[in-house]
Amino acid sequence: MITQIYKRSLLLLLTISLVACSSRQNTNLVPVEIATQQATTDGEVQVLITGGHDTDPRDGGRPVVLIASMLGVPSEVFREAFSHVHPAGAGQEPNPIQVGLNKDALLSALSPYGVTNDYLDEVSNYYRYNGKAGETWPETPATATAILTDGVVTGFVITNPGSGYTSPPVITVLNSDIKVTARLSFTTDFGTNGSIAEITIDP
Repeated sequence: MITQIYKRSLLLLLTISLVACSSRQNTNLVPVEIATQQATTDGEVQVLITGGHDTDPRDGGRPVVLIASMLGVPSEVFREAFSHVHPAGAGQEPNPIQVGLNKDALLSALSPYGVTNDYLDEVSNYYRYNGKAGETWPETPATATAILTDGVVTGFVITNPGSGYTSPPVITVLNSDIKVTARLSFTTDFGTNGSIAEITIDP
C-alpha cells in the first residue's frame, strides 16, 4: 500500500515538474514584429511620359518642325517651299520629271539658307514614314523622375531627353494630380532634335 502511494506521489511530482518546465520555456517566447515600409516621402519617383507627336494640320502628317530644324530654316519657310511640291499619289511610282520639279521648287527656297541637294535628301529620307502602315518617324522615348520632398513633388530630373517629339508630351506622376509642362528643344542633330529640355511645375 505504501509502495503504491509512493509511486503515485512520484508520478504526480514528475508531472508537476514537466508542466513547470514547459511554462518556463513558453515565457521565453516573444512575438515577432514584422516591420512595414512606409510610403516614400523623399527621393525620386518614375514618371510616365506619353504623346508628343502631334503635327500641324497644314502639314499632312509631316513632322515639319523636325525637318525644318535639321535644315536650319524656320518652319514657315519649309512649309512655303513644300507648298509648291506635288508628290506622287498613294501607291503610285513617282514620275522622274515631277521629282526633278519638286526638288527644284524646294531648293529654290531652301538653298539661300545653305541647304544642299544631298543634305535635303538625307533629312527627308530620315523623317520619311508610312503613316497608313502604322509607322512613325524615328523617335527615342524620354524618361524622367519626379523629386519628392515630404511627399510633395518639387521638381524633375530628366534621365533621358529622348528625341523626335513634335509637341510637348504629357507628363504624369503616379498618385499625383500635379500639372506640369515640358519644353522641347529642336536642334540640327538627329539624336537630340525634338528632345525634352525642361519639365516645370505649372503655377
